[in-house]
Amino acid sequence: MPQIAQLAEFWSSQVFWTLIFFGITFFVIGRGMVPKVMGTVELRDNQIADDLAAAQAARDAADDQEEAWRVRENENRAAAQALIAEAKAKAAKATEKKLATAQTKIDAKLADAETEIESARVSALAEIEGVAAEATQDIVVRLSGEKVDKRTARSAVKKALSNA
Repeated sequence: MPQIAQLAEFWSSQVFWTLIFFGITFFVIGRGMVPKVMGTVELRDNQIADDLAAAQAARDAADDQEEAWRVRENENRAAAQALIAEAKAKAAKATEKKLATAQTKIDAKLADAETEIESARVSALAEIEGVAAEATQDIVVRLSGEKVDKRTARSAVKKALSNA
């Protein structure tokens, strides 16, 4: 069979060209392209790692700055609260002084008013007594026809008002 006799030649030629093709492919891709791709991947991984490290360092620095800011903010807030408390205390003292002054003036006006009211009351009572005495004289004259003097009428009115 002639096909079997050619089998060795056919296979040797096929194996030869397969080895040549895979050898060239190995050297072109395996030795030429793969190291470049792997270098690029490694460079990219290093760049990502460096970027992540820089980001973490920036985050840590930002956290430190934020903490320092919070401490300053709390100190400023405490100082502001102290100033507010001091201002409130000063305002309370000033208000107390004004109230005390106003109360003194009010007490003085009240005392003056009470004195005026008492004098007006005494004056009104005296006037009422005078009017009542005159009315008493007129009533006595109309009812009995007798005339009563002012002193007697006044004493009768005072006696009647003191009983009431």
